[in-house]
Amino acid sequence: MGVGVGLTILRQGLVFGTTALRRRLLVSLEVNNKDRAYEWFLAWLAHNAQSAAPTSSRRAESWLRSHQLSVETAVEQRSNGSSSVLFRLVAGPGTHWFKYGGAWMQMKRERETRSMQLMSGTPWETVTVTTLSRDRHLFSKLLTEARDLALRGQEGKLVIRTAWGIEWKPFGQPRRKRPLHSVVLDTGVSEKVEQDVKAFLQRRQWYADRGIPYRRGYLLHGPPGSGKTSYIQALAGSLSYDICLLNLSERGLGDDKLNHLLSNAPERSFILIEDVDAAFNKRVQTSEDGYQSSVTFSGFLNALDGVASGEERIIFMTTNHLGQLDPALIRPGRVDLSMLVDHASPTQARTLFTRFYGGSESVQPELVERMGQQVEELTAKEMYDGKEISMAALQGLFIRNNAQDAVKTLPELFVERRT
Repeated sequence: MGVGVGLTILRQGLVFGTTALRRRLLVSLEVNNKDRAYEWFLAWLAHNAQSAAPTSSRRAESWLRSHQLSVETAVEQRSNGSSSVLFRLVAGPGTHWFKYGGAWMQMKRERETRSMQLMSGTPWETVTVTTLSRDRHLFSKLLTEARDLALRGQEGKLVIRTAWGIEWKPFGQPRRKRPLHSVVLDTGVSEKVEQDVKAFLQRRQWYADRGIPYRRGYLLHGPPGSGKTSYIQALAGSLSYDICLLNLSERGLGDDKLNHLLSNAPERSFILIEDVDAAFNKRVQTSEDGYQSSVTFSGFLNALDGVASGEERIIFMTTNHLGQLDPALIRPGRVDLSMLVDHASPTQARTLFTRFYGGSESVQPELVERMGQQVEELTAKEMYDGKEISMAALQGLFIRNNAQDAVKTLPELFVERRT
């Protein structure tokens, strides 16, 4: 009995001593998949493990030692329309070891399969990184490096996010930013919207001093193909903002979730709601397959400027039919600036024609000027019984033809639209 009691005390002492020693000598950092640093850390780990592979010409300091890997598949869309599939191996659930800053670190990736996130349906995951207490300063350096690596991959690109449950998730790969001058609008339209957005961003304190909610709403209305969405995308890129694309007909989207999404939009993001006239034409929101959304018109209005609505946000809405919008939706406070983006004007047609053919070595400057004058005359509203042409149609015409053929076939395009 004495030996048994002694062994029990010894075992408990060893457990207690080991625990105390671990608490004194080791330090752990826990990151769950609800935090943005979770994806950054896994991407950093995969990047450094690949850099340290034997096929590399240099040997990176970080080296992942693991026999448990997971694959992440990404589709890269190129500017010419083609795409390619990329595979990236990341550390899977289990225990892994890697070296960073001269110190060995243990990483445990744990996945809770018995409980899922209610909105996204993905399992809860946690990454725990453990190292010696003397090396705790390396955690901040590691996370900073992972963040910089993630942001460097998005530098000069536009991130599109969509609503996934009650969260905003990136949609596809970051896209190349479109220059603002590449979207040709009528005289003064682009400048007025851009100046208003920049003035709003610089008056945060002005709004706070006067007790005005710090939010701004814009409505771009006009016919299809006039460049409304393209301009919003270019404007976001010029201001280094992202775009959060909100689809009001999404299944499962209700008033409470809509309010949560608008109140928790990522920083430096535009919230884009396209074709808002189709969403609430008769104050009932129905999708194409007949599914009626639970988002109500009153709930949408309250999410825009109600008591529980969030601040520090910029909302862009587009519509092809301004007259079908309810006056309650476009009143000041919900829509602070409404701008018409109309069919192609003579000035727009001339500018677009010059940008397409002005830089061609085979086209002389005098010929470009004469061609531009002809395009301006053909797109005048007084001709062809007042028929008009969209900027999308003009762009398609210039893509298919050279300068001479474009001017020759332009009247035929008007005839096709009239018939």
